[in-house]
Amino acid sequence: MGFITDIPLTLYLNHFGLQREPFSIVPDPSFLYPSPQHRQAVAHLKYGLDREGGFILLTGEVGTGKTTLTRILLKSLPAHIRVAYVLNSKLESSDLLASICHELNIALSDQEGISHTKICTDAIYRDLLAAHADGKKTLIVVEEAQNLNYEVLESLRLLSNLETETHKLLHILLVGQPELLPILAKTDLRQLNQRVVARFHLQPLDKTEIANYINYRLHKAGVEQPIFNSDCVKVLYKLTDGIPRLINLVCHQSLLAAYSNSSYSVSGALLKSAATEILSDSNNRGSVGQKKWIANSLIFIFFALVCFAIYFFTKDNGNFLPIQIDLTDQESTEKSLSGDKSIPKNIEIEVNQNSDSIFSPERQLLQLWISEPLAWTTDRTYKESIDSYGLKMQSFESLNFEDLLRIDRPGIVNLVDYAGGYSVLLTKINGTELILTAEHGSRTIRYDEFIKSWDGSFKYLWKPPKGYDGLLKKGVSNRPLVDWLQSRLMLMDHEYEWVITGGHYTEAIRLRVVEFQERHQLLADGILGDQTTMMLNILTDPSIPSLRGR
Repeated sequence: MGFITDIPLTLYLNHFGLQREPFSIVPDPSFLYPSPQHRQAVAHLKYGLDREGGFILLTGEVGTGKTTLTRILLKSLPAHIRVAYVLNSKLESSDLLASICHELNIALSDQEGISHTKICTDAIYRDLLAAHADGKKTLIVVEEAQNLNYEVLESLRLLSNLETETHKLLHILLVGQPELLPILAKTDLRQLNQRVVARFHLQPLDKTEIANYINYRLHKAGVEQPIFNSDCVKVLYKLTDGIPRLINLVCHQSLLAAYSNSSYSVSGALLKSAATEILSDSNNRGSVGQKKWIANSLIFIFFALVCFAIYFFTKDNGNFLPIQIDLTDQESTEKSLSGDKSIPKNIEIEVNQNSDSIFSPERQLLQLWISEPLAWTTDRTYKESIDSYGLKMQSFESLNFEDLLRIDRPGIVNLVDYAGGYSVLLTKINGTELILTAEHGSRTIRYDEFIKSWDGSFKYLWKPPKGYDGLLKKGVSNRPLVDWLQSRLMLMDHEYEWVITGGHYTEAIRLRVVEFQERHQLLADGILGDQTTMMLNILTDPSIPSLRGR
C-alpha cells in the first residue's frame, strides 16, 4: 500500500461525518488537547508574563506542540501586551534587532558614525519607555531558539536589561528544542540563564493521553462515535513515542486508508500499515535502492550499538544487568522543579538488589559524599548507610534535563538501549559533554546521545541540615533549623544582621527567604523546603558534590 494522497478532502470528511480535518499538522490553537502538562505550561508562561520582565523558556522535542502552545498564549494575551514575533532564529544580531523594530513598528533612521546595532537598540529603548508610560508591556517571542548564536543571545540579554528605576521593560519568550538547555547552561551564558523567570519543558504524550488526544480531536472535528479501535493506542505509542505531530500524520493516513477500503473504523493492523508508509522516507518511497540503503544503515547502527555496549558495559560488569522494560503501564508525567511545592512527597526508594555491591552506582554515589574510604559491611543495608551519614535520597521517575541541571548534584541515571536498561552514575556535566562512571572507570558522552538513551529517571543524595523535617513555614518553632538558615544567609550576605527570633520562623526571616528564592528562580513562597534548602547548601558549602562544579 502506497501513500494515499489523491482523495478529495470533502469525500474523506463526509465518509466519517467530519466537519473539519481532525489531524492536520498545521498548528491550530482550537485543536490543542488540554492535557494536564499543557495547562501547566500555559500557567507557567502566564506566570512569567506577570513577573517584572526577564526571559521565559518553553522547550520540547520536535512535534510536541510548542508552536501551538505559543499561539494559545498569544491569543489569550490582554490588549496592553504588545508582541514582536521572530520566526527566523538564524539571523545575525543586527538583523534580529531590526526584525524586532519592524514587528513593533519602530521607525529607524540612519545616523552617520553609529552602528546599526546601536541605532536599533536606542530606538527599542525609547519605544519601550513610551510603551511603559502608556501602561503597555512588550513581549518578544523567538521561535527555534536553539539556533541562536552566542552574539544574538547576548544581544537579547542586553535588551532584557532595559529598565526604568523601578521596572523591567521587556519580556522575552524563547521557544526551542531540548538542545537549547545545555546552551543556556554554559558558564558564559549564566547571566542570561539567571534572568529566566519561568520555564517549562513539554514532554510527549503517554498512552492514556494518546487515547484522549485522538478522541478530543475527533470531537473538535464534529464526530462523537469512536473511529479508532482500542488496539490502535498501543501501536501509536510504540511507533510515535507520543509525539503529537507524528500521531497526526499516522492518524490522517489511517483515515485515508480506511476510506479507500470503505471502512468506517481503523484497526491496529491498518494503522500499523499506514504508519509504516508515513514514517518511512517519503522522498523515494518504494525504491529498491532506498530499501537496501536503509537495511544496510540499520545493520551498521545495530553493530555500532553492540560495540558500544561491549565497550562501555563489559559483560562481566555485575552492576549493569539488563532490566526488563515494560511500557504497558508506564506513564510519563512532567515534574517541574521550579519551586518547593512541586517536589513530590518522600518516595520509598526500592534499591537495586546489587546496591550493596562494591561497584554499584549507589555505593559510588555515596562515596562522593564521604572523604574517607567507605566502610562497607554486609550486615548494613544501603539505606542504613546513607542514614548513618545524615544523607537523604531523592528519586524522580520522569525528569527533564533542565531540572537535572537545577538540582546540580551527581546522581544515578538509567540508560536504555536495544538490550534493556543500565544504571550508571552521572558525575559531571561539562558544557555539552556528560561524564558517566561505571565499574571500569568513566566515559564521556555527548548531550544528544545521553538524551536519546536516558529514560528520565534520576536518584541523588543530599544532606538536610539538623532539625529539617520537610517544610519550615512562618510561625513554626524550630531553633536548630532557624539558626542554620540565618547562618547560611550571613555567609552569602555579610551585611545580614542576625535576627532574634526565639527559635521561631518569623516574618522578617520569611521575607529574606523570599528574596533568596526570587534571586535564584525558585518558587517565592517564603517556605524553606527541599529545593530552597539544597540551593542554600550548594551556595555555601563547597564540599558538596556538584555536577557542574563551582
